[in-house]
Order: sequence, then C-alpha cells, then structure tokens
Amino acid sequence: MIAPERVRDLVDARWFQSSIIALIAVNALVLGVETSPGAMSDYGPLLRLVDLTILLFFVVELALRIYAYRGAFFADPWNWFDLIIVGIALVPTSGPFAVLRMLRVLRMLRLLSVVPSLRHVVAGLLKGLPGMASIALLVTLLLYVAAVMATQMFRDVSPDYFGDMFTSLFTLFQIMTGDSWGEIAKTVTEHEPLAWVFFVGYILASTFIALNLFIAVAVEALEHEGDDEKEAAQDVRREEILTELRALRAEVAELRALARQSDG
Repeated sequence: MIAPERVRDLVDARWFQSSIIALIAVNALVLGVETSPGAMSDYGPLLRLVDLTILLFFVVELALRIYAYRGAFFADPWNWFDLIIVGIALVPTSGPFAVLRMLRVLRMLRLLSVVPSLRHVVAGLLKGLPGMASIALLVTLLLYVAAVMATQMFRDVSPDYFGDMFTSLFTLFQIMTGDSWGEIAKTVTEHEPLAWVFFVGYILASTFIALNLFIAVAVEALEHEGDDEKEAAQDVRREEILTELRALRAEVAELRALARQSDG
C-alpha cells in the first residue's frame, strides 16, 4: 500500500495543481460549447465523454487528497467546498434531477480553492462582511429616506418613476447603479426645475460615498488577510527554527555525555 506521505507529495506538487487548473479550464470551455445546439448535434457524444472524463479526474483527485490527509482533510473549509461542488456534479441529470444539470457549471468555482490568490481574495472578502453589513444598512436607510422624499415631491409630476413607495425605491436603486439616471432626472426637472438638487445630492451620497465605503472595507479586509498570512508563515518559520534548536541541543547533550564517558 502506498504511504499517505507519498500521496500527499503528489497532490501538493506544483505540476499536479497546474493539471487540475487546466482541467477546470477545459471543463469550462466544454460547458460553454455545450450551449450551442449546432455543436451538440455535431459533437455531442464527444463533449459528454470529455465532460465525464474530467469529472472522473476530479473524483480521483479528491479521493487522493482524502487518503493523503485523512481527518485533516475535513478540517479545511475549502475541502468541503470542493466536495460539495463535485458532489453536485455526481447527482444524476435525468428524470426529476434534470434541472440540476445546469449546476455542472459550478465546477468552474473550484478555481477559488485551487488558485491561492483567489482563495486570498475570497477569504478577505468574507472577513470584511461584518463591515459591509453595516454599510449595507446605511445604504438601506439612505434609500428609504430618499424614496419617501421623492415620492412626496415627485409623485404628481412623474408617476411612472415615483408614483408610490415601491416604484420610488426601484427608481432610486436604478439611479444608484448609474443606469439612465439622466433621463429620469430630465423628466422630473421639466416640471420641477430645482429637482436637480435632490438628484445630485442623492447620487453623491449613494454612489460616490456609500459605494466607495464598500470598496474601502473590502480593500482593508484584503490587507488584513495578507497580514494574517504573513504572521502565520512567520509562526511556522519560528516553530521550524525552535525544532532545529531543540534537535541541536539534544545532539550537544549527547556529545557531552559521550565525552564524559570517554573521560571516565
């Protein structure tokens, strides 16, 4: 039986990881080609064979990693992510489960766990979620207050955009994204010349301030994630140095003991 350590060296090898990334890229290309009716009519069996072959490689890769790491494999959330993604792909795509066939595209998300830089970005964003939640609450309050004001001020002059509360909320969300806000503002200002004050103030508060706060929180979270990784690497290095020092001390103690025995 092959030792787990040898299998671990295999799955951690750079060429092995690069091969998995290449398979994910090929799988994404195949899934994209399968959306073409013409390609499916001409090469449907071949595309399905390639798809099933790549899925088999993914299953074998996960089996090797489980064998190599044993219980430690399930301690890593990214490994659970891979298990779920590949597990969904193994669900039968016929009968009542035919709708799950579209979920095969989720296999491309395995790049998030295979590519370290992507893992770093996702981990940083997840750590920034609490701060983003506070900003989301701020944006929600701003949107609600602006919707109440806009409904009261522009209900009569522009009922298509501000006829009621829900319509105003949708319109203001659209303005926040920058979609056709000029046309909406022009429609209102034709009847209310000073309405530009409201629109300019709302855009400054929602787009240029609130959305930039989201970016600031995300960047800060990514910076902290990088600092945490550096500290973890430094801790590992310190532990390695301490281990080497303990080994050296043990060797020195043995040499001293041997020297004493020879002197005696």
